[in-house]
Amino acid sequence: MTLGNVLITGGASGLGAATVKAVAHHGGTPLVIDRKNVDDDVAFECADLADTAAVEAAVRTLAELVDGRIDGVFTAAGIDSCGRLDDVPAKEWEQVIHVNLLGTVAVIRAALPYLKTTGGRIVTCASTLGIKAVSDATAYCASKFGVIGFSRALAAELAGEVGVTTLIPGGMYTPFFDGRTEQYKPPPDAKLNKPEDVAETVVFALSQPAGCEVREMVVCSSTESSWP
Repeated sequence: MTLGNVLITGGASGLGAATVKAVAHHGGTPLVIDRKNVDDDVAFECADLADTAAVEAAVRTLAELVDGRIDGVFTAAGIDSCGRLDDVPAKEWEQVIHVNLLGTVAVIRAALPYLKTTGGRIVTCASTLGIKAVSDATAYCASKFGVIGFSRALAAELAGEVGVTTLIPGGMYTPFFDGRTEQYKPPPDAKLNKPEDVAETVVFALSQPAGCEVREMVVCSSTESSWP
């Protein structure tokens, strides 16, 4: 099965950027939504995932570039705000939910008409902290537990129409941990996954033949501390 046109959020860095390269390498066409610019040879629209109207406009513009054909969606974009609940400002806490959960929903809702036409596939991006809760991560855990619940319900809702896979990745060598205090960074000896390797699993899920569903994938380092 060919990948076709794949909409990727957060495609300017980290796992999203690695997936952009993987999709192109496997013959697909990446379409990126991010707040940061990507390479000139990649179709790109700037949008904040917390802004539903901006997301809808970005999806529509990118779809028009490929004559309305979207074959896949991968929601890689995500943010975090570490700290105890009473220490994290409310707006920062809520922004994590807006981007990670509501932004995921907004992109998929906007892309659904195109995906139903192509019989396409969706890969949502949760986290091992969407199945295991830890202290000082209430916003992130809430958002990623939410992504998993949303994805499971969506898979049931779209059964036979659009494929839905939930990716549950562990820690990766990406800029995701940049800007944190040392307390919230992986230790220097932490063994993390390469985003390029995880991106290949996204391509795998997007490439399944019609009727074959990979519902959930946990992809983590063999020494990942947040799983099981």
